[in-house]
Amino acid sequence: MLSEQSAATVRATLPAVGAAIGDITERFYSRLFAAHPELLRDLFNRGNQAAGTQKQALAGSIAAFAAHLVNNPDRRPDLMLRRIAHKHASLGIRPEQYPVVHEHLFAAIAEVLGDAVTEEVAAAWTEVYWLMANALIAIEKTLYAASEESGLRQWKVVERIDETADVATFRLRPADDGPVPAYRAGQYVSVGVRLADGARQIRQYSLTAAPGSPVRQFAVKRVPGDAVTPEGEVSNHLHAQVREGDVLELSAPYGDLVLEDTDAPLLLASAGIGVTPMIAMLEQLSQGEHAGRVTVVHADRSPAAHALRGDHAAYAAKLADGEAVFFYEEDAEGAGRPGLVDLGEVDVAPGTVAYLCGPLPFMRVVREQLLRAGVASKGRSPLKGRWGSPLLERS
Repeated sequence: MLSEQSAATVRATLPAVGAAIGDITERFYSRLFAAHPELLRDLFNRGNQAAGTQKQALAGSIAAFAAHLVNNPDRRPDLMLRRIAHKHASLGIRPEQYPVVHEHLFAAIAEVLGDAVTEEVAAAWTEVYWLMANALIAIEKTLYAASEESGLRQWKVVERIDETADVATFRLRPADDGPVPAYRAGQYVSVGVRLADGARQIRQYSLTAAPGSPVRQFAVKRVPGDAVTPEGEVSNHLHAQVREGDVLELSAPYGDLVLEDTDAPLLLASAGIGVTPMIAMLEQLSQGEHAGRVTVVHADRSPAAHALRGDHAAYAAKLADGEAVFFYEEDAEGAGRPGLVDLGEVDVAPGTVAYLCGPLPFMRVVREQLLRAGVASKGRSPLKGRWGSPLLERS
């Protein structure tokens, strides 16, 4: 782990680096894309770059990793590292790309902090970077070795289903008629498309069918633009251009928010398009012999906006011991409960393991409600979540 000398230097400089991390990442991406424009065109999410969310994600991960090292010198933040590594593997990130990032990131740090970046400071933060990079490289190597697929593979659309006004499901089979490799409920695939300007953009979408399905199936919400955030390039392209018979590029399945094998009571809580990984989990549970109770909670604007609502209700109804509770802000009468999600109205069994997916405010509210209900444990928390940030599920 981090050497004692470097730990002391990082602890002393972390406030200054943290305060400047926004400027540092702004400078970093400017340098990186000037030197390697193909990365912005064919790898990085251009929408996230325009909105600034990718910069926030990079800043947050570096600062969080450094803070963890100085506060917990004998323990790596493996949960955070695995989450990043799965995303990197779905994009095909390789070890030789990490020195490129190091070159431009540390040039940016030197430009922003100036004389404060002494040789000692540079050495300490270089140590932080390579501890994080080498950990990610090792995890990604393991993920690649375990995968039954390499890189992006061509898949043909065999069916398109318009679920709601702004959500469509795509069902695909391998274009080469080869096998459909296994995956776990809750995982996602990267989807690559060639846009009108020639750029190849890649986004991640959760698989919505239970493991064992003969197809790859995912649902895409069309992301509109506004005064701050550009409209989703890939989601709008898929909605407007992709029909049965078209071919898309898909990665192997990745993602560490997966349905675990347990007989404990389960809570599957989602909001909006965060329903997608929950559908695969719920379908798998409806087919199996899960002994514990399963409580399904979903929050949405209205029943009409609730993507995959029919599947959501049908799979829940097949559970041996299950309950589904839907909350709607509008038009709830006869379809669900009115208003925002409130777990005070739901029977959460002792020992429940909770899976959460949705917008960050929803995740925070549900987590707080679960903690008040006693869903917590010493050591490892049974709360498992993935938020619907622009890092996942959005394009």
